[in-house]
This record gives sequence, structure tokens and C-alpha cells, in this order.
Amino acid sequence: MKNKEELYSKIEQINQQEAKQLQQLIGDYDFARYVLRISRIDEPAETQHSLLVVTVPQIIAGFPPQLMETPVGRTALEDLLTRKVAEEIDKIAAYDEDGISRRRLHITRPGQKILPRSSLVITEEYVQARVYIRLPLRDGRILGPDLNALFFEILPIVVNAALIYCNLDENEIAAAVSLMNDADHVRRLLATRGWVSFVADRARLCRAGNTDRPAVEHANPLVVDETLARNVDVPHAGALRGFGVPTGLTLILGDAYSGRAELMRAISAGIYNHIADDGREMVITVPDAVYVKAEPGRSVQRVDISAFVRPAGGGASPAAFTDLHADACAAQAASTIEALEVGARALLFDESDSAVEFLARDARLCGLLPEADRAITPLSALARRIVDQLGVSLVVAGSSTLTDFIPVADTILRIANFKVSDITQQAKALVAPPETAPTGGDVSALLAKKRSVVPSSIDPSANRSDVRIETKGMYQLQFGRNAIDLQGVAQLADEDQTRTIGRILYYAKTHYMDEIRTISEILDSVDQDLSMEGLETITHILQGDLARPRRYEIAAALNRLPALRIIRAT
Repeated sequence: MKNKEELYSKIEQINQQEAKQLQQLIGDYDFARYVLRISRIDEPAETQHSLLVVTVPQIIAGFPPQLMETPVGRTALEDLLTRKVAEEIDKIAAYDEDGISRRRLHITRPGQKILPRSSLVITEEYVQARVYIRLPLRDGRILGPDLNALFFEILPIVVNAALIYCNLDENEIAAAVSLMNDADHVRRLLATRGWVSFVADRARLCRAGNTDRPAVEHANPLVVDETLARNVDVPHAGALRGFGVPTGLTLILGDAYSGRAELMRAISAGIYNHIADDGREMVITVPDAVYVKAEPGRSVQRVDISAFVRPAGGGASPAAFTDLHADACAAQAASTIEALEVGARALLFDESDSAVEFLARDARLCGLLPEADRAITPLSALARRIVDQLGVSLVVAGSSTLTDFIPVADTILRIANFKVSDITQQAKALVAPPETAPTGGDVSALLAKKRSVVPSSIDPSANRSDVRIETKGMYQLQFGRNAIDLQGVAQLADEDQTRTIGRILYYAKTHYMDEIRTISEILDSVDQDLSMEGLETITHILQGDLARPRRYEIAAALNRLPALRIIRAT
């Protein structure tokens, strides 16, 4: 291993030379308190793709082992330190004589959700940060003094301020790890309590512009009615007051301004843990819950939606429905089946994000629309069968479309002015069951038909590039020649997750598509690899901008790939 003096000497030698001479810097350098690895320098050097790996031994970093006792605690610590590195980079971003910020360093900037990431790794032996760098050039020539300032002034400040335990707020670190462990404790309790989700009293659910930003100040907190309230004990925070969304079929009634949509979005986001002061720290949902939206125009490939849609003259066969631009109802039916196909144990629906005809049909019109003339069987007619035959819980929220659900629902909640109460008995007394039971397909038979991927349809190449995987924001993934639109995938967390999905599709192609396999089999293998080897297993080079997605978002991206081809087999 070289020492830092050798790095300084190399920089002096290549000062004012062409950018290609930067490749001489690749290697490991001992900075006494940490080791700097210049992992790679990409072309052109002005882009922020060159990677630095900073490793601080724990004998220097000094993080107590008890902070890493649990996997979720370790994830919380890695997340917090990533944020600290990003904050320090912001503090020291210099401005040139023209007043332009020359931000040379970059690390992933997590949002409100806490995810396993590749940006920072902490073990009992070391702390390692993966930082991207934009190398200083002018007119294609290396700026040696700026490079020296970067490595010998700026980077040491960041390391010292963000990666050394004694320089950080010990209480903040302990609180972040404790919060994550408490949330994990609640999540493990959900099944024992018979809940799909736990929502804490006084949770702050409102977001500016319905985004994933911090809670809106002064917005109404959620209030849980006394008759609904339950307590949950957690190791660090003690007793939490809130309510559980039960398994089975649960309805949440409320109009557009009642807090219903905010509650459903929070339950949907509860599959992830959130940072302190987010407002949703203790809105905790089972990890296998999928929020299903209507998505007119999405690509669908050979999905059996026959339980929801009957054959129509000249249209695609519902038993193997295929359409590059499906209508809203067919798209939502397909998304429902696709989620069940890969193992979803709870499905979430809100009428504001649903096709009206998919959710329900007004029973009062049945006499005007004979059974033989109806092309669509709504979710309300199948909900009881999905719950009973498949053991899948449903949470359906709305105001004007839920009447038909009431007779078959297990639990009915009302939200008004952000106050939640149980109105199961009152609702059932007001809404009589229909004179004839709703008819529908055998939902248990839907999942007996497995969908297998045609390997040749997964092609990451484009033009002269063997692999083209790019993101344009969180909801746009370029995979080879195909653009995958993920606007309808409501539970994506950030762009790093989308980027990782693209990498996983490529990894699955090269490792598990040597022969025809079902989507579930492919995802099972990928899940096992990620759990055992971590995010590094999916790339041949080290990356600092990956975040682990669930199998449901991976499947959603695969199912929306326009080039996807499917073989159906029983």
C-alpha cells in the first residue's frame, strides 16, 4: 500500500497534463487514520462517476459494537452516517471567483425512508464510505492544486466530522438506532396481533404536495378514538398508543378531505422505516403489503385477469391478457394478479387511485344491467373470496364506491378530520346485504397458472453498448432499448432503488435466465443472493448508489418492460 506522500507526488507530476493521466492515481493510500482507495476514474473525468472508497478502522472510528447488534440497527447507523457525510460535503462546498459551487464530492442523499444501501458499510472492524468525485480539470488539463486540496484538505474534514464516533452526537446516534429497533419490534408483533399495519396516535401524515417530504408543520395529527386505541410496548420508547389495521377485509371510509388519502399513503409507506421527526416513524406495515393503482396505458403481458374481466368480442383474451397500452380497469386487475403471483400477503386500494369500475358496481343498478351483459366483475364481488381462499388481506379506502364492500367486510373504520373510529356495527346495520350473492370467478385458480419469462426478451443492450441501464428520476428506468415507466409503482422509495432494480434485472438475466423459469423462481433466487451477499453481488464493480428494493417493485418493473415475453404453464 502506498502512503499519502506518494499520492501527493503523483498529483504534482501530472499537474497540467491531459486528463487520461489521472488513471495513474488509481490505488490504495494510507492516510494514517484511514485508507483511501481511488477505485476507478471514469471518462470523462468531469462527470461524477469516479469512485473513492474511504475505510476507517474501528480502532480509529470507535463506534460501540452494541449499535450493530441487530441488522436493522446496523442499517439505521449506516443510513445516519451516509446523511452525515452528505451534510459535511454540503458545508464545505466551495465557490469559485464566479460564485459557482464546485461540488467535487457526492454521496447518496437518502430521503425520509431508511433503506439498506451500498453508500456506506459499517462492521465491527471498519467503517467504509463510497464517495463519488468530479475531478478538477480546465480545458482538458489536470488542476493539480485543486486535486491536492480535494484529497488533503476537504476529504479529511469530511472523514473526521462524519465517520469518527467521538466527533458525532452520541445521543442522536443512539436515538436513531433505538428508533429503528423499536419499529422492527412493532413489525414483528403485527402477525401476533392479527394486524396488517399499526398506526400510532398523533402520527403526522400530511406531506407537502403529497410527496415524500417531511411532515407539514401545523397540520392535523392523527387522532385515534378511545374505542379503537390499543397499546404496544417497544424496548426503547415504552408504550405506544395507536390502532391496528386488522387482517381480513378492512374498509376505511372518508371523503377526500378527511385524511383518508394521507392515512392510506402512510400505511403504504409503512413497509419502510422512517427517520426521526418524519411523523410516520410509528406507522408500521407488514413487509408484504402492496399498494395497487390504476395505471392506464401500462404494458401487460399474458396475465390471467379472467376473474375480473369476461371475454369480449374482438378483445384480448382475459385468460392470457396482453396489451402494450391497457385500459385503467384491465391494468389494475393485472397489477393485482401480478402482486399476488410474487407473494403479496396484503393488498391496499384507494378509490382516488383506482378505476371506479374495478373497485365496485352500484348494486341498485343490477336490474338495469343483467348479469349476462356485464363484462367486468368488480373487486367488491371477489374480495371475500380473495381473503378466504387465498388468505390475503385487503384494505380498501374510499367514500362513494365502498357500499358493496360493507356487507362482506370484517372491519369498517371511519376517518373524519384525521380522527379514526370503528363503525363496523353501524355501517352493517345501515347497508343490507344484496338479495343475491355476487358471482365471480374462482380466485384460487388464478395463481395455479405460472408465468415464465422468455430469456431472450430481457435484453440490456442498446446500440453499441452491451449494457445500458440508466435512470431519469425515480419513475423512469432505461433498460437497453426499452423505457420502463414506473409511475404506477407507488411504493418505490428513491432513484437509487430504481437504479438497483435495473441492475437486478441484468443480474437475473445473466444468472437465472439460462433457461425458462417462472417470475417467482427468479425473484426467490435473487432475494436469497441479496440476503446472503448484499447489494455488491449484483454488480461486477463497486457502486455507492444502490438501495435494496423489495421483490414486488422488481416484479413491477419486469412486468412493465415493453419487450417482456411470457410463457404460460400450469
